[in-house]
Amino acid sequence: MRLVFAGTPSAAVPTLHRLADEHDIVAVVTRPDAPLGRKRVLTPSPVAQAAAELGLPVIAAARLDDAVTEAIAELDAELGVIVAYGGLVREPLLSTPAKGWINLHFSMLPSWRGAAPVQRALIAGDAELGASVFQLVPALDAGDVFAARVVDVDEQATADAVLEVLSVEGAALTAEVVAAIADGTAVAVPQQGEPTLAPKLTLDDGLIDWTEPLSRVFARFRGVTPEPGAHTTIDGLRLKILEAAPSAGVDALEPGRIAATKSSLLIGTASDPLAVTRVQPAGKGAMKAVDWWRGQRGAEDLRVGA
Repeated sequence: MRLVFAGTPSAAVPTLHRLADEHDIVAVVTRPDAPLGRKRVLTPSPVAQAAAELGLPVIAAARLDDAVTEAIAELDAELGVIVAYGGLVREPLLSTPAKGWINLHFSMLPSWRGAAPVQRALIAGDAELGASVFQLVPALDAGDVFAARVVDVDEQATADAVLEVLSVEGAALTAEVVAAIADGTAVAVPQQGEPTLAPKLTLDDGLIDWTEPLSRVFARFRGVTPEPGAHTTIDGLRLKILEAAPSAGVDALEPGRIAATKSSLLIGTASDPLAVTRVQPAGKGAMKAVDWWRGQRGAEDLRVGA
């Protein structure tokens, strides 16, 4: 098929590669170069870089406006495929490819419609994670579903690692749907169940509440790592928690209370402690949690969350 592909982050790259192997991609739409790093160097998106390596034409656009619609209309594409582009597809672009657009979404729809499905699912402690491919419609992530797949992930994996697994599985799922659309056998069914929403995360979403039980604390840590980052406060300053895991076989601690072992800091919750191995204090670089703790005056009496 003649395809238009729209996507921006690294999670969209596996699908771009898979479809480029099997179809004729006439254009790749992605967000413009963005300033990255401390020096704010303008850098192409991961999808733009992949498209360049594949020799595919790129349309860089901050939003899918009339100019983008006209450019795509001239390409006579049969189908549009979108994976985490970062903008809405509206009419008349929605109907410009002959068969419309399909969307790979990293949740089991109708759960977690929106910008941060993996992160919100992890924060909520969902046992079931997966990906769905659906027909794009004007309403947010509400179209009929062609295919969905539950994906097994490590139960301690953070959002970035989960998204990496889902992006590969989702690429295969999308390729199956595109092939079915091409041969006329694809069937989409309405979404069933009560929708939940997954708005973009803010810095406040990363704040740990140590009065919650360990399961909830660790679920939030997984969902907000690496962005916007799990954090707590100590003496009014922010302490970012970079690496952590549930503790095993240790005594309970009062919420927020810290106890050190050779390899980690145990921080009390409403149930078992969280074992923290790597942190980043405000204004400093990442370091081992126990090294940070040893550098604190009166470390034995320190507690977080205050």
